[in-house]
Amino acid sequence: MESKMNLGLGHNSDAAGSVIAKHSEAAYLRERKVVPGGSMRAASWFQPYPPYAARGEGCWVVDIDGRRMLDCANNFFSLIHGHAFGPVLDAVRDVMVKGTAFGMPTESEILLAEALAARNPRMEQTRFCNSGTEAVLAAIKGARGITGRERIAKFEGCYHGAYDWVEVSLDPAPSNWDDENGNPASVRCNAGTPDSVLRETVILPYDDPQRCADILRREGHSLAAVIVDPHASRAGAVAMSKETAAVVQEACRRDGIMLIADEVISFRLSYEGASRLFGLEPDLITTAKIIGGGLPIGAVSGPADRMSVFDHSAGKPKVSMGGTFSANPLSMAAGLVSLEHYSRPVVDRLNGLGERLRGELRKGFAKAGVAATVTGMGSLFRLHLGAGDVTGYRSAFADPETAKRIRRIQLAMLNENVLLTPNCSGSLSTPMTEAEALSIADKLVNVVTSELGDRQGAVG
Repeated sequence: MESKMNLGLGHNSDAAGSVIAKHSEAAYLRERKVVPGGSMRAASWFQPYPPYAARGEGCWVVDIDGRRMLDCANNFFSLIHGHAFGPVLDAVRDVMVKGTAFGMPTESEILLAEALAARNPRMEQTRFCNSGTEAVLAAIKGARGITGRERIAKFEGCYHGAYDWVEVSLDPAPSNWDDENGNPASVRCNAGTPDSVLRETVILPYDDPQRCADILRREGHSLAAVIVDPHASRAGAVAMSKETAAVVQEACRRDGIMLIADEVISFRLSYEGASRLFGLEPDLITTAKIIGGGLPIGAVSGPADRMSVFDHSAGKPKVSMGGTFSANPLSMAAGLVSLEHYSRPVVDRLNGLGERLRGELRKGFAKAGVAATVTGMGSLFRLHLGAGDVTGYRSAFADPETAKRIRRIQLAMLNENVLLTPNCSGSLSTPMTEAEALSIADKLVNVVTSELGDRQGAVG
């Protein structure tokens, strides 16, 4: 029997308009035999199976069944210039014929480090690695090496990569998110995480500056670092309040805590990155995603006195940081060209397009009378269902039924040829124009109205 999957209109549609996704189905059946879960990432998996990408063209992605989709996921916000960006392809081709990796430094790493320093004076020096997770891991180790302390603090519900300490309280639920004293609990995310990791990780509330101040006043003397993403996607994609940012900055100065700004996603928010928008002066800044031009990359940056913790020139450093493919010339070349084409005018245009999209969505939801809203900043956006204000992880938390509806909306948008992330967040890329932004808004309003209308009809 031929399997059908309503995942968007493409070249292989039947008379009813549903897509016969036989090539993606076959690929999934093959992959599940050799890969746990049949997909390398849970975030890119769909029920009953995902569409498999074949190629990208600007802001569009085409799957192996011929479906052409407007890509708002952009490999989870890493493709600021969309797919197959010509200048990046040219730069990578030029480098590739000379060699892909060496056990020696290359001038390309100097150029990309200089480009980061030119954008933000606090990124005076940089060490490159291969992912955002590696960057965060190295920054935390660096903070421990500088301070001689072991514990860290992070904000509830914030994602900072796959490292035990920063995964604590990534996804707590109402049943376990407070401790016996009414403070955010340190909750295990993965089975097998040691109890010691929970004791070494202090959890802060994203949207309660007074409680945040109280916790930091009590715990600050034992902390090596506070890690913060001032526009945390997983915690609601809302901007951290100036009050909370000020509390964190004050505590770090008072108690000698290293402030780590995780800008793996939020670096795109301005030409200089996110920290300066929020009045933060981090000791270390972690970046990845858009600084790699679509290739694997991560980076830790900071003032020279902080980055000296990684300095090996006089012997064994306090903290070692390196890797076989760190600062490989392909990623360096792609990243440099990506940043060169993400100039101030381009940043401003894309941020303005994001503001237009969010405004159209809010107007559309209000006109339709549906209980939904959109958060975000710059070129980032995220859908939320419900009538309440979203100020952080807890107000953004989706109960099981709401989570199912969000996934149905994601799938329905795919049927409309728009690819969003599993929690219905997205990002704009530079190939997009007002036409694409208005199309996204129109389709998302219609899909949400249909989903919530179905619920209201069922209740009635």
